[in-house]
Amino acid sequence: MQEEQYRKNAYDMIYLAACAVNQKVPDEKRIQGLDLPSLFSVCQEHILTACVAYALESAGIHERNFTQAKEKSVRKNILFDAERKKVLAELEKEHIWYMPLKGAIIKDWYPRLGMRQMSDNDILCDGNYRSQIRKIMLRLGFTCEHYEEKNDDAYFKPPVCNFEMHDRLFIEIDAGNACQYYKNVKDRLIKDENSQYGYHFRMEDFYIYVNAHEYKHYSDCGTGVRSLLDTYIIMRKFHDEFDWNYISGELKKLETFEFEQQSRELAMKLFNFQELTEEEKSALDYYIFSGVYGKIENKVDKELKEDENFSKAKYIFRRIFIPIEDYKAWFPWAYRHKCLIPVAWAYRLFRGVFVRHRKFSAEMKHLMKQHKDK
Repeated sequence: MQEEQYRKNAYDMIYLAACAVNQKVPDEKRIQGLDLPSLFSVCQEHILTACVAYALESAGIHERNFTQAKEKSVRKNILFDAERKKVLAELEKEHIWYMPLKGAIIKDWYPRLGMRQMSDNDILCDGNYRSQIRKIMLRLGFTCEHYEEKNDDAYFKPPVCNFEMHDRLFIEIDAGNACQYYKNVKDRLIKDENSQYGYHFRMEDFYIYVNAHEYKHYSDCGTGVRSLLDTYIIMRKFHDEFDWNYISGELKKLETFEFEQQSRELAMKLFNFQELTEEEKSALDYYIFSGVYGKIENKVDKELKEDENFSKAKYIFRRIFIPIEDYKAWFPWAYRHKCLIPVAWAYRLFRGVFVRHRKFSAEMKHLMKQHKDK
């Protein structure tokens, strides 16, 4: 899809998502001539297909792919809730404290079930019991997809349940000051009233965390339009209740004060059907062309911009042989036992070429293109 065509469909997606969350029937003239196959493709990249499906159906447009995506999202939300209930019950039995994160909370603030699609289920747990948590997940029928990489362990249970069990919210290589800020995160938590080991953030702290998580992705490979929609949903529900003096002070500690202000203002204008300035349109482009999980091309561009003495060899060397401190986040076993660092090098190369080959290929192609242009 050409850039201008992609942008046009992204703007259609944003308009329809705004209609859905504001429970407004789309204007008939505005949606004339929709390119539904291209719109579907863009929505899939931003995981807003179910949300847009609700808007289309309110306008009398029932397209099979959108309807199926919406129905799948509804089923997935129900399955996730059921599996999460089982997981949390087991954590309670084992006396392990926990806190569900992000989408598991935000999804219930959207107007309709399944409107906020779930990719995975994130839960923060007591990191001292990482191996015990793995035993719990395996006992519940999950398979472990990765263990002791960065700050989460990933589990999958057919047909659709992806769980990420976090021992920390951020790691040393994340942008800003989030790792240090959340180092003793449990001190910021409030105990749930209806459980022995469940915790939650006060609402201001929940929003600060969501924004910090968005900034982590934004400053790395980028983040998509759904993060702006989540911000809008939170603001619509809690803006007037928030202690903004507290939020502003904490954002400054996190070094994300300006980012939060800009992303919030963009989200509020975007989903309140307001006209954007040229500067805001340019800012929106970064979200549009990043997709929900970002694009590796953004990361390449960022690193090359920071390095005036760019060379292909230097970039590739730096990607394979990461700084020693990064092993603490990515491969703690290699950080603890330095003799295993060569194994980590081989593992990174093998994983890039054979497991994450699409991402690896996109990164190399963009690297070569940038080198040629330079």
